[in-house]
Amino acid sequence: MSDFTIREDWLPFCLPDISQAEIDADAEAIRSGWWAKGPKTMEFQQKFAQYVGAKHCIAVNSCTAAQHLSLLTAGIGPGDEVITTPLTFASTANTILHVGATPVFADIDPDTGLIDTEEIEKKITPRTRAVVPVHYSGLACDLDAIGALCDAHGLFLSEDAAHAVETRYKGELIGHHPRGTVCYSFYATKNLACGEGGALITDDDEIAKRAQVLSCHGMSAGAWNRYGKEGSWRYDIEEPGYKYNMFDIQAALALTQLARMEDMQRRRFEAVQVYEEAFRDVPELRLQKTPAYCHHSRHLYVMRIVPERLTISRDAFIEELKARNVGVSVHFIALHTMSAYVKRFGYKPEDFPKAYAFSESEISLPMYSTLGVQNAQYVAQAVLDIVKRYRK
Repeated sequence: MSDFTIREDWLPFCLPDISQAEIDADAEAIRSGWWAKGPKTMEFQQKFAQYVGAKHCIAVNSCTAAQHLSLLTAGIGPGDEVITTPLTFASTANTILHVGATPVFADIDPDTGLIDTEEIEKKITPRTRAVVPVHYSGLACDLDAIGALCDAHGLFLSEDAAHAVETRYKGELIGHHPRGTVCYSFYATKNLACGEGGALITDDDEIAKRAQVLSCHGMSAGAWNRYGKEGSWRYDIEEPGYKYNMFDIQAALALTQLARMEDMQRRRFEAVQVYEEAFRDVPELRLQKTPAYCHHSRHLYVMRIVPERLTISRDAFIEELKARNVGVSVHFIALHTMSAYVKRFGYKPEDFPKAYAFSESEISLPMYSTLGVQNAQYVAQAVLDIVKRYRK
């Protein structure tokens, strides 16, 4: 008989960390009259570039926008191929299609969920123009190995760092002096959140200049301030662009979150420690490994069930957690099994067997800075209760 007691209230999978500082910052931005792109956006661009150690930051309305701009600035288009992972959110591959190129998937390392460098090399053809590695869950890809491949074959490197605010590679933050571009997300669930938002990071002056112009209709630089006393009403449309820019209400939130990052990360890791200690010696669970070169941002807490050790499927395991009032998710349903990609490319699940197996056994547990040790302990106890009930 289990002695586990189900809590009365629902424990969400994720919640943004909202303090009085965020509320005050947004109130100030609203009162300032700058509701669109303005001084707060410019300040965030400067401070986030400084934070990661890069030369340029272009603040946009989503990581998807940053990914699209990244490929456009590299001149990638019809007839080109771009290698990425099938274990990612749709935007990673969708934006490749949006520029007219073809996404080419390379399978993963099942210990980490990261794209496998050897698999990337196998997929390189004369049409390959770029590689988009995904720093999955907050783990860093092997950037030295991937960078060496890109250098050897003349490929553009565009890092998907949607999960990687506070991820470090060999002691330095992702985005520190990038080879090409790094694309971040500040979506509501992220370690640094402003509701919706993103950034493109680069050290390349030409990439930064073109991305800045394309992010706001293709308007010439400085046009954001055309209504100010020091601005000019005269501007040029340098090329047809997009409405991708961040605006000051977002930027005010992002600046506040950036200032609070150290404390928010500390509290995330308190919850991580609870999970790690609870699951370390449970053979029915397979935990994500962290390579020695990486400091994990812990955007997600990823675990996999070991099906041969349990009498319950992954999907049923999730339902059992929900019955215990625990919100969970899956990261990700493998992209090559999605109907849009199956119809277009004829993919089968077994085409990328490691990504598919990972996808079919993975569960993401609650992980956010306001979770707290007590709630993390409850989640851990719920997981262990299910394992106890259904182990073979």
